[in-house]
Amino acid sequence: MDKVFITTDQGTQVEATAPVIISASRSTDIPAFYAKWFFNRLEKGYCVWYNPFNQKPMYISFKNCKVVVFWTKNPEPIIPYLPELDKRGIHYYFQVTLNDYMQEGFEPNVPPVAKRIETFKKLSGLIGKERVIWRFDPLIVTSQLTPRMLLTRIWHIGNELKGHTDKLVFSFVDVKAYRKVQSNLVKDTTFFTKENVEQAEMTNVQRREIIEGLVKMREVWKQDGWNLQMATCAEDIDLSQYSIEHNCCIDGELMKRLFVDDKELIYYLHTGILPERDLFGEVPQILENAKNLKDKGQRKTCGCMISKDIGMYNTCRHFCVYCYANTSKECVLRNKDKHNDESESIIE
Repeated sequence: MDKVFITTDQGTQVEATAPVIISASRSTDIPAFYAKWFFNRLEKGYCVWYNPFNQKPMYISFKNCKVVVFWTKNPEPIIPYLPELDKRGIHYYFQVTLNDYMQEGFEPNVPPVAKRIETFKKLSGLIGKERVIWRFDPLIVTSQLTPRMLLTRIWHIGNELKGHTDKLVFSFVDVKAYRKVQSNLVKDTTFFTKENVEQAEMTNVQRREIIEGLVKMREVWKQDGWNLQMATCAEDIDLSQYSIEHNCCIDGELMKRLFVDDKELIYYLHTGILPERDLFGEVPQILENAKNLKDKGQRKTCGCMISKDIGMYNTCRHFCVYCYANTSKECVLRNKDKHNDESESIIE
């Protein structure tokens, strides 16, 4: 990523990273809770991100930004701001998680399912179905919520979203790898104890039931004219026999298709560098095969290309019990008074 110098709101000149692609964000729901903050910082030209391990600040410049990938469970608050991105020539698309765990209370601070479906359709109608990706993520079972019941919920939501998106992305909940997820599942739900919390992860038999059920849904929807792609997120299982691919959420190939008229972006997606225009203002031809731009900072099973995530841990107020980005609800509430739309950072 390029390095540039910026002048902060306090008048200090500092070095900043200037990414071409910004992720907003894996770590918190910026569209739902920090839309005003995001566009305030866009107007200022930079934001501050704090390293979660040592709390050192990193300055992020929007100078080279070509694409923003938004991750959200509720895009409604950011919709009125989107024309500002269009005016600036910044491209964007959305990863919208639309689950149904209302009965279980796994997502205690999201709008009702019907409202989220309505918002999803609204966003899709405004920016195009190919730019709104549906995630049912993660998949969780309990002693009362069986794979069959979970499939029924996916079926009902899918029937509502038919024709409003091109892709469904899913993953299976990862409990064993995250102690804070185990803690929150035990503390904030009635379904799990310390002894059985790992049962939130599906067995191989349960996974197969889910996968085969999804494939049957896809075939029914295809007969109705909805050719829905399916993909897994950061899963190591090979489902190619089911025509289910490994997803790239920060997806260079998707950007090439969506934003084909942006020659500078296309050049970057092939080479990893922004082009220098010639004397006539033309972007040079791409003379070599595309480079591998995988984000090495993500998990091995993650297919995302390189980007800079600008979200902060312990700031998402959805309070989802399976979330790895919040240590606890209490940590988020302690940060509540620090959230300031006029500040440099989400947790400034």
